[in-house]
Amino acid sequence: MVGTAASPRSPSLVVPEGWRSVAAAGPGPFVTRETYQRPDGVVITWTSRRQRKRHSLLDAGQRSTWWAPGAVGWWIGVLFAVGSLCFALGAAPRYVDAVGVATDGVTFFVGSLFFTAAACLLYLEVANASRVPPGAETPERRRLLTWEPRRIDWWAALVQLVGTVLFNISTYDAMREHLSASQANRLVWSPDALGSICFLVASGLAWAEVSHGLWSWRPRSLSWLITALNLAGSIAFGVSAVASHVVPASDQPRNVTLMNLGTFVGGLCFLIGAVLLLPERTRDDTDP
Repeated sequence: MVGTAASPRSPSLVVPEGWRSVAAAGPGPFVTRETYQRPDGVVITWTSRRQRKRHSLLDAGQRSTWWAPGAVGWWIGVLFAVGSLCFALGAAPRYVDAVGVATDGVTFFVGSLFFTAAACLLYLEVANASRVPPGAETPERRRLLTWEPRRIDWWAALVQLVGTVLFNISTYDAMREHLSASQANRLVWSPDALGSICFLVASGLAWAEVSHGLWSWRPRSLSWLITALNLAGSIAFGVSAVASHVVPASDQPRNVTLMNLGTFVGGLCFLIGAVLLLPERTRDDTDP
């Protein structure tokens, strides 16, 4: 039986004996890419996102891009897409006029539930990423909860999950709130500031994971494009949250138009990023 040992740099990786770490990279204290040389001289490169997306213990092995209900990554993409569509639709021009304030509030709340369901699965995907690098065969068991503060993707998934729960609370409160007729024509949903901050932090961590640092420019990389879209969507949500700040003198949001526009643009960015998650798990050219 071939022995194994923990990677000297990446805390989440276990490598066979004889494998030698020759290079590692990552933002700050986190390792997101590591290169190994096997005893036979073959060089293997491990990256945290590719390992999670293409080597998950929760993937039933169905390699179909658009229909793979046996793969957790497929469900994450679908659920995030539905939730994003609800937010973009809820903030779309004239939607609230067409369906009414009550239905509009339900749209946002339902979208937040899809966000939370997807975030829960994302955490499970992180917890169940294979702990052995490509080319190493070692039996593994599935995990429900983990404590891995030295992994940047663990932090990103956890913070995003917290953010979705905060959106559950704020959209539920907004759904219950009774708005006046004048407000109904302008105000659809006041974004939760803490939830928006969580989304921004989680998106920033995901961006740093793919960039293996604080900055990169690889628009031809699907993984890079997804994290860039999510970061842009989180910034748009943040702008919406700032614009929704109530001015004491008027007791009205600072800028209702900008608030709704930020939510709409953010929802569209999240929607495109979620759809791109589907081919990311099946494409062979995922950028390392």
